[in-house]
Amino acid sequence: MKTTAISSHPLLASEIQNSSLQQAYPSIPFSQNPNDFVLPINRRHLLTSLSVAITPFFASQPPYAAARGLFQMPPPRLTNRYYLVRAGESEYESMGIINTNPVAKTSMDSGLSERGKEQTVKAAFELKAMGACERSCWIWPSITQRAYQAAEIIASANGVTRRYYLLLTHCFSKGSHPKIWLVLSWIDISPQSFIVPEYSFLDARGLGAFEGKSLESVSEVYAYDSISPSMKPPPISDGTPNESVEDVFVRVTQLMSILETQYSGETVIIVSPDSDNLSVLQAGLVGLDRRRHRDLSFGPGEVRFVDIKSIPTYKQPASGVYKCLNPPSCSGGYKRIYDTFQYGKMFSHSQEVAREDLSRKRKM
Repeated sequence: MKTTAISSHPLLASEIQNSSLQQAYPSIPFSQNPNDFVLPINRRHLLTSLSVAITPFFASQPPYAAARGLFQMPPPRLTNRYYLVRAGESEYESMGIINTNPVAKTSMDSGLSERGKEQTVKAAFELKAMGACERSCWIWPSITQRAYQAAEIIASANGVTRRYYLLLTHCFSKGSHPKIWLVLSWIDISPQSFIVPEYSFLDARGLGAFEGKSLESVSEVYAYDSISPSMKPPPISDGTPNESVEDVFVRVTQLMSILETQYSGETVIIVSPDSDNLSVLQAGLVGLDRRRHRDLSFGPGEVRFVDIKSIPTYKQPASGVYKCLNPPSCSGGYKRIYDTFQYGKMFSHSQEVAREDLSRKRKM
């Protein structure tokens, strides 16, 4: 951080003279002398200026900002604008291989393929056409190699350039004089500062024993998802997580809680290495049964704007066997259904059949 006196920087000095800073904070004795290095003020000036500076901050917050607590899905409102982006095709995906082990997520082998780079460039310009970063934007990618590469491409194509912020930062005593010196900092924020890597909440969904298999086998995982969001793929001993839809839902809900707490009135671009993070997130935001998250799947390089005004009315799955008892909360409690998952095989029976089996065993 480079600290500069407010009037030793010529651009800043002219800004003070020509802007409403002096009018907004009349208790701060801004110097008009370009040779001044620091600004001496007494304690009364300091306390008055701080009270004046802090009051507008709190007064400008939305009426519900102070009341924001635990983030819930679906949310009644969002304080930020969100764009969801799936990174382009990865090297592993180009070979048709499932790779979800987080140990290898920063490896170059997990980076974008040539086709994936083209898909990501197209997504970046699509974001530009949508005006995602016209004012400003924060890019939150997974630390997974392909997602972070996608974030850098998006930043470059959308002109996320070097920015400067004026901050009131340092107060200290000088010498034996009972004065407090106020220094304003001229902060240089590089483009990388607007790319905020996410280290765990946006990891690709761990598919357990499906690790290393062909991409076509993912259809088996989605078959489990359509039965219950709590069903997990079979485990594996190489450290690859075996995550259910509910596990992913917990992660993305935690991410949204952070974003809605950390920012207000901002634009955030979420970049995921896979589709499931985004489809489960969007299902949660719009109140869709999470067993149907596959209906919202993202293709490589796909971009979507999260429009909470277009939340669809809740729709039950076609089959009454899978009817949710308490929509949109469908983490458990399904009518006429129970399911088990053992050694990679899925068994699903109606309660009527289960009771008949039990009755038959008792008679034997």
